[in-house]
Amino acid sequence: MKQQSVDILIPAYNEENNISLMYLQLDQELQYLKFEFNFIFINDGSEDQTLFEIKRIAAQDPRVKYIDLSRNFGHQNALKAGLDHGVSSVAIMMDCDLQHPVKLIANMLALYEDGFDIVRTLRDDQHQRNFFKKFTSIGFYKVLNLFSDIKLEAGSADFRLVSGKALDQLKSFVEFDLFYRGLTKWIGFKQATVKYTPELRLFGHSKYSIGQMLSFGLKGFTSFSTKPLYFAAYMGLFFSICSLFYIPYILYTFYLNQEIPGWSSVIASVAFFGGLNLSILGIIGIYLSKLFTQSKCRPHYIVRESKL
Repeated sequence: MKQQSVDILIPAYNEENNISLMYLQLDQELQYLKFEFNFIFINDGSEDQTLFEIKRIAAQDPRVKYIDLSRNFGHQNALKAGLDHGVSSVAIMMDCDLQHPVKLIANMLALYEDGFDIVRTLRDDQHQRNFFKKFTSIGFYKVLNLFSDIKLEAGSADFRLVSGKALDQLKSFVEFDLFYRGLTKWIGFKQATVKYTPELRLFGHSKYSIGQMLSFGLKGFTSFSTKPLYFAAYMGLFFSICSLFYIPYILYTFYLNQEIPGWSSVIASVAFFGGLNLSILGIIGIYLSKLFTQSKCRPHYIVRESKL
């Protein structure tokens, strides 16, 4: 009986020191499992020797495949490249920084055999993170859950198993601002969640700056919610109604022939409502920019070279 194949999708950006270690861990941990594995590395425009290391290993092991993108298209688009070129009915997505424990794959596959279409993971590393990262991460998920139609647990990670029809659906998405953490929750199907403690990073550093994390969070937030648009409309309506209460006061001052006092209060009001208008226009602008980007129908990525 032929073994069922599993694609392991591994985006890599400037991970030259981690490629061989990642391969050795996969080879060691998965050799006793009753599946046939394809290790698909996606080189996301690396500027170091990442591609060279991948090619070196691919020349020695036919299980190792690679997709070389023409430039850095971002983590989510690199994952889409792996999904689009995968051939198996089961795909496991994980990072190349060795923080996603390879030994957890056996548990994920066991849950898949128990009938789960999707196995998601939650990162349990509150003791390892500084206050700022804890605060921003918790805050992001609270705001996302408040304003969107999905409920995403804090610590959700890009380490997951997707299979069968769920995998087919995930491959079919063509929206430009991809946010797979939310999409895998949104599509439904039978899902299981496992927690893990991330391994320590041995080489390299996080590729996400504060600005990139904010941008990623904003993309994820606006991909699953139009409520900010309604919130902006309701807020504008509320303050418009509040402004009507000034009419009796104005009539009263005119009746008593008194001047309306307070340049400071006028300036404060103008600044406040001016800032409110700009905020609302900014929210609308974000959604318009997403429509503009989507309307151009550019590809999510461009493949320069591949071995599949």
